[in-house]
Amino acid sequence: MAVDESGVESLEPERQHEEPPEPDHALHPPRRPWHRRVLRRLAKAVAVVFVTLTMLSVPYNAYTAGRVVPPPGLTYVEADGIHTRYVEWGTTGSPIVLVHGAFEDSDTWQDLATLLAQHHRVYALDLTGSGYSQRAAPYTTQHMAAQLNGLVAALGIDHPLLVSHSSGAAVAAEAVLETPHTYSGLMFLDGDGLPIPSPPTWILGPLRTSALRLVLRSDWTIRTIYASQCGPACPRLDAAGVEQFRRPLQVAGAEQGLWGTIDDIGGPGLPASRLAQLRQLCLPKAVTFGAQDSMFAANAPETVAANIGAPAPTVIQGAHHLSLISNPAQVAASVEALAARAEPAC
Repeated sequence: MAVDESGVESLEPERQHEEPPEPDHALHPPRRPWHRRVLRRLAKAVAVVFVTLTMLSVPYNAYTAGRVVPPPGLTYVEADGIHTRYVEWGTTGSPIVLVHGAFEDSDTWQDLATLLAQHHRVYALDLTGSGYSQRAAPYTTQHMAAQLNGLVAALGIDHPLLVSHSSGAAVAAEAVLETPHTYSGLMFLDGDGLPIPSPPTWILGPLRTSALRLVLRSDWTIRTIYASQCGPACPRLDAAGVEQFRRPLQVAGAEQGLWGTIDDIGGPGLPASRLAQLRQLCLPKAVTFGAQDSMFAANAPETVAANIGAPAPTVIQGAHHLSLISNPAQVAASVEALAARAEPAC
């Protein structure tokens, strides 16, 4: 109680020792912006889901670890120390060697090879890391090119023409650059030979194996991927067609080969400076693309032809990335045109 100047006690409380009121922001600290709170909660939810799925993937991978065996009757040869599966069509004519792209093998060439075999001896191999050949690291462009050169030497193929699809273009290009006098011509089919970026799938751990196996077990998914790359000109995959794409990825060592390739290089590819060395070779070259190939820019055929020193490219209207399947007759005509320019003594 306080006393005023007249000596009368006042009921007003003393103020001289009162603490100043707390500022509002001390009692109620500012909250994080709403979007940061949402992102933080989302990150926690994603982490929980990732850990949960990883834990579930371990027993799933163990349960689905069974492997299929390669089909009977396959033909093999030792190519640069790699037990290499290959297929041969035709008995007469100048030789042609076919080099497949990613997620393909020798069987992918069946329709085109049958047409070419009317006038040529045709060979196709399964590159290491694909098909039914031995999985032998490292899965580099140079290693696969050595395997290709080894196949040609082992089978005694005299100055073959090389036809390479998609990422196989880099392998064929490196083989030619290593041994230019071995070959009589080179074709890039729906491929530019440049490096393919490597996605960091290793961060997924066992989840990537689970995802791969789930995809391979789904006929619908395989058919959908195939249809998107082959286009409307291709017939729907039947059960045998689905098995053709699925089985090579289910044999022993297939997953390790796939992850090894993706982790090491993403896919076969060469620097532009290395590809440019093809321009200095007298070897005849050709470029053929599907006009609707969504894997590349619209001007890719002309750019690729200029990069490797080839004449104006052949562009197949209506064809997508798998032109060798959708339009084998047009591709065969392009190969025959290159064969007519082939230089065995180049």
